Amino acid sequence: MSIERVVTSGTFSLDGQDFDVDNNVWLVGDHQEVLVIDAAHDHEPILAAIAGRAVVGIVATHGHNDHINAAAALADATGAPILLHPADAELWGVVYPDRPWDQDLADGDELRTGGHELRVLHTPGHTPGGVSLWDADATVVFSADTLFKGGPGATGRSFSSFPTIIESIRTRLLTLPPDTIVHTGHGEDTRIRDEAPKLEEWIARGH
Repeated sequence: MSIERVVTSGTFSLDGQDFDVDNNVWLVGDHQEVLVIDAAHDHEPILAAIAGRAVVGIVATHGHNDHINAAAALADATGAPILLHPADAELWGVVYPDRPWDQDLADGDELRTGGHELRVLHTPGHTPGGVSLWDADATVVFSADTLFKGGPGATGRSFSSFPTIIESIRTRLLTLPPDTIVHTGHGEDTRIRDEAPKLEEWIARGH
């Protein structure tokens, strides 16, 4: 079993503003098949990392453009379905007005790839349909833009809610085993035990 990271760079656009960002794209599987988490910016380096393996699915953890803007090209190149929580349909439609995703994600769904079993955790707040993926056997959670090293994902823009993301983090992520590695949507990894003591600090500062 393996977990691999590909970093791609591009632009995040929302509410009439553009930001240059680096995104973590995660490949979970083994030497035969992989699940891609967040096909961001450029499908070519992701395709190179896949290296001919079967792609069982392309998970969009949420509908922001920087997490989905390579999804269609990667799906076309691999034949894999794109998976998204339907609460992010409006955000998806900004990038792909004429192309729906292929399969709905729901809380509690289980995704299997190369010996891994990933449970879908609906963790709204950054967006209404944001999800995290919990790999109990590997003691890893893919938190996307819900939880980062040092705090919650951003909630100061359309479709976001600070109280909602705090509730998601409190009830869905900080309840995972303390030694759980957190693979994020941007930046460095962290662990649940390193972030849990900071919750009240985040609530007090409001972001």
